[in-house]
Amino acid sequence: MVYLLSLFFLLSACHQNRIPTQQYYKSKRGVVSAAHPLATKAGHEILAKGGNAADAAVAAAFALAVVEPSMSGLGGRLQSIIRTAEGEIRGVDATTQTPIAYDTAVFKPQRYGYTTIGIPGVVAGLTKLSSDYGSLPLAEVMAPAIRYAEEGFELLPLEARRHAAAQEQLQEFEGSRQYFLRSDGSTYPAGSTFVQKDLARTLRAIAERGKAGFYEGPIAEKIAADMQANGACLALEDLKNYQAYDSEIVHGDYRGYDLHGLWLPSYGAIAIEILHILEQFPIGELSEAERLRITAEAMRLAYEDRDKQYEGDSMRQVLLSEAYAKQQAEQIALRPAAGSTGALDALPESWSAEQGHTTHLTVAGPDGMVVALTQSLGPNMGSKVASPDLGFLYAVSLGAYLGMYEPGQRVSSHISPFLVTKDGEPFMGLGAAGGSRIVTAVAQVISRVIDQDMPLDDALAAPRVFADDDETLLELHPGTDWSQETLRELKSMGLQLESIPSPARFGRVHAVQYRNGKWIGAADPDWEGAVW
Repeated sequence: MVYLLSLFFLLSACHQNRIPTQQYYKSKRGVVSAAHPLATKAGHEILAKGGNAADAAVAAAFALAVVEPSMSGLGGRLQSIIRTAEGEIRGVDATTQTPIAYDTAVFKPQRYGYTTIGIPGVVAGLTKLSSDYGSLPLAEVMAPAIRYAEEGFELLPLEARRHAAAQEQLQEFEGSRQYFLRSDGSTYPAGSTFVQKDLARTLRAIAERGKAGFYEGPIAEKIAADMQANGACLALEDLKNYQAYDSEIVHGDYRGYDLHGLWLPSYGAIAIEILHILEQFPIGELSEAERLRITAEAMRLAYEDRDKQYEGDSMRQVLLSEAYAKQQAEQIALRPAAGSTGALDALPESWSAEQGHTTHLTVAGPDGMVVALTQSLGPNMGSKVASPDLGFLYAVSLGAYLGMYEPGQRVSSHISPFLVTKDGEPFMGLGAAGGSRIVTAVAQVISRVIDQDMPLDDALAAPRVFADDDETLLELHPGTDWSQETLRELKSMGLQLESIPSPARFGRVHAVQYRNGKWIGAADPDWEGAVW
């Protein structure tokens, strides 16, 4: 056995310079699925060194903060769910938080800029995940991310496109110009070597001192000084007092499989509600069109309940109950197809935004540990603000995008990392990027794997639907495979349909599955991610 393990690590070391490109992979030794090949590589390197799934997830997440800065970063928020090697389900809540001095009468948040910035959570979340569940030193786990920042990496086409889309806003802020714009004011094109020396220094401080390296000392002082000088309400004391918490876990059941999600500030309960509603129907026996109609209506009903999550523990029990799901399922037959209830009126922008951002990764280790982790800046490139000398962007936390919060409150979002187990053993780990499409993407992939026995990569590639108030949106771009019969049947049902030709608009899922003694990993084909 010692010989086999040594051989595995030797072979892995021989391939350390390889950058993965595959979006489907099987292994008995664990697997990493992430939204950028270099993040996948970072996680794989750590598994090959003997790290567990938490170590690999932290490595991949810090790497994503470097190589995919439009989607996440040190100034963002994070949610993670973990199945430990012993079979416990745990979670880490590191969402952004409203500063104590926040007062809407004084601070007028815009759509981007300094006044949208709250207390960052990613660093606290990743260091907690490392210390509570990891097995390797933080500095070793962070080494790949530091290397990418220090030496540079090739900017991928979609990442370069997102930088270009924010060029005008990035121009407004000194730090953002410094890190994301060239001397002529243009963004870096695809294929450029993107070097981030200041970010490397910030990462080294975290690697050396852990959470305190970011929330106290020189880095925290620079953050606070920059915020105060530019009209933000974030102060040094806010940073010092910030904590990542153990998450509250919510549970459900779907056709004999156990569902595990995170309660607020994540939306795991809504994902479970959708699946509980679907369980009332013989989904696997229906035509594709009827299955999609019911799925869209289940989404619509569950999304009308999003604001009920804030009513307290008694409502949580209702949303997760089978009896309530049966009542909801009855509504699907009673109400007109795709009928609008006005439930999306006057809600936070993120609840109905056409495009969603964020990033997700899932890691499984050889000991049965699984980590699903989602981190976000909010919209593309977050607040568009980077502090000089530090190298990272901040999330949008305050204002209309996520809704209004009181001082000290933690903000909620559609982030929904998720686990599925069977008889106490791991079955699936997954999550998604894509704003309000995250929860619905997670539910659809789970249903397709369980109800239709789809292979994991096929379940990720299959076109999805989304219930958008009074319309049902269909994913319809090159690579999707709706049959003409399905489209005709959907139209005959009286649904108000809209086809969306753009890829990556219905959530980007990165997932793992345990099947026949092997870990299977799959990356969403609409994105530039990879599995290894």
